[in-house]
Amino acid sequence: MDKVERLISIIMILLKKDIVPSNEFAALFNVSKRTILRDMETLSLSNIPIYSLHGVHGGYGIMEQYKVDKRLLSSSDLENILIALGGLEQITLSEDVEMTIRKIEAMVSPLAPKGSIQISFYNWEGRPELSHTLKLCQEAILKRTMVSFDYTDKNGMATTRTVEPDQLHFSETSWYLKGFCLQRMDTRSFKLSRMEHLVRSEQTFSPRAGPAGQEQEREGRIQPELTEVKVLIKRGIQDQFIERYGRKSIESYNAELLLATIHVPQNSIGYQFLAGFGTGLEIIEPIPYREEFRDYLLEIVDKYPHR
Repeated sequence: MDKVERLISIIMILLKKDIVPSNEFAALFNVSKRTILRDMETLSLSNIPIYSLHGVHGGYGIMEQYKVDKRLLSSSDLENILIALGGLEQITLSEDVEMTIRKIEAMVSPLAPKGSIQISFYNWEGRPELSHTLKLCQEAILKRTMVSFDYTDKNGMATTRTVEPDQLHFSETSWYLKGFCLQRMDTRSFKLSRMEHLVRSEQTFSPRAGPAGQEQEREGRIQPELTEVKVLIKRGIQDQFIERYGRKSIESYNAELLLATIHVPQNSIGYQFLAGFGTGLEIIEPIPYREEFRDYLLEIVDKYPHR
């Protein structure tokens, strides 16, 4: 274990315990008591409020003001927070989130069951590439400074924007930045993966009074307009519909099929979603939606002509 790992471990232990003797730390990390003393000095210089007590029951501790008051949260509450943060950590890849998780883990009772719930997301390689953009947006929101970036919308149109950032929003699989766009003089939402050359300005701004402007559908609506669609699905994929739409959306149709009533966008996003079920799904109404979906599939087929 190197020094950095040892220092982090010391902090985690002190967050969980009141006073820890230096010889206990020395034995745990297999180092001398003098090394532990130097570690404590390093932590103090890093603004970690370490204090020491002399005597038989002496040792090192962290000032109580640095710890979250555990009386306000039960062990179960802390575990629930860990579950939520654990999922968030896999999405954001944020060092700050990781450190928060480690702090809360140190506060959870050692007797509490571990690993009772695990959250997993797809380990998409593109997410680490967005971490820098995400961090700059977070800093700009906290410090109320403007950001500028080149943006390419879903239609391929490229523009340069200057935005007063207000909020980061994660929707299903994507991150969005919401803020007041000075080019459009209205509130907009921008997909982080469509942003390039992001720069955080030193120019600050004041929050805009009153309700935010209405976002235009062509750029900014995170939730598109939905259409009610009835589909026949094979029983083997019903679990995916239950998780997304609830059991109330499904009813029996015959021995092999179920009838599902769902709401999806009437655009390429909705068509891609439905096409993902392959032959396990058939749209039965509304007829215009069924026909547009068929045209969408035929466009795909046309890309693969017989040779």
